[in-house]
Amino acid sequence: MKWQRKDILGLEDMSLDDIRHILHTAKVMKEILMRPIKKLPTLKGKSVVNVFYEASTRTRTSFEMAAKVLGADTTSIAIAQSSVSKGESLYDTAKTIQAMRADLVILRHPSSGSAKFLADILDPGVVNAGDGQHEHPTQALLDIFTMEEELGALDGKNVVIVGDVLHSRVARSNAWGLQKLGVNVTLVGPPTLLPIEMEGLGVKMTHDLNDALPGADVVMALRLQLERQKSGLFPSLREYNRLYGLTTERLKKTGKESIVLHPGPMNRGVEISDDVADGAQALIERQVTNGVAIRMALIYLLIGGSSNVVA
Repeated sequence: MKWQRKDILGLEDMSLDDIRHILHTAKVMKEILMRPIKKLPTLKGKSVVNVFYEASTRTRTSFEMAAKVLGADTTSIAIAQSSVSKGESLYDTAKTIQAMRADLVILRHPSSGSAKFLADILDPGVVNAGDGQHEHPTQALLDIFTMEEELGALDGKNVVIVGDVLHSRVARSNAWGLQKLGVNVTLVGPPTLLPIEMEGLGVKMTHDLNDALPGADVVMALRLQLERQKSGLFPSLREYNRLYGLTTERLKKTGKESIVLHPGPMNRGVEISDDVADGAQALIERQVTNGVAIRMALIYLLIGGSSNVVA
């Protein structure tokens, strides 16, 4: 299959074939990543620019590592120390990057639609590393990759996503991607954090986590954005934990050895207990490793030009 896409902006409009192709390529990339010496000359002479308008540890670092393993040069623009702090627009930042002859741009931005805006301007490809409350496609792809690695084919499997769905681009991307693979997705959260428009995604929705858990193959806890608590969207952290926190006892309600995922960073003792986060059912560290493999696959497909990896 020849790769046709210039950009990776979201999973809503991505075909099942494209998702499958990315996952297949990521398997090869993970094999390379697990080698003692993980360095390829494949993208030597290519340049990848990370532009992060929001704080990030996992996503930014894994994109940098992914590019470096493939042999590309990487540059990260620290927004706080850049001309953006002097009022430079995203458009002008984009034109500056283009003038530098970058081959690929990774963007995280607080505004929904910013990645598409950039992609429409730039000649080089753009990867959406999170745009506002819209999408986080690479996180969803690594989540799907991790699920398939552990469970095999996902068709007919049940995935419960619990937490702050309202502000979660991870939940949206997962809902779109997982359903294309035939997964039954249930979104769970308090009424103030579970917007009614999410019903338009074709997912099940409930405010009762205990009711949603029986039969779940995967339970994903979303990060509770603690800054939202000041907005009065839920009574208290203690109340939230009592109703929606993942505990060992609560997980037993699935009736299965369900796997537990979390996009990070975790608020331990709020959305997930220590014993669950550090337990055998949690694949949270594996998600981080798989994130590098997925991002290697995307960088390779977008600027490598072939589906045959040069090892």
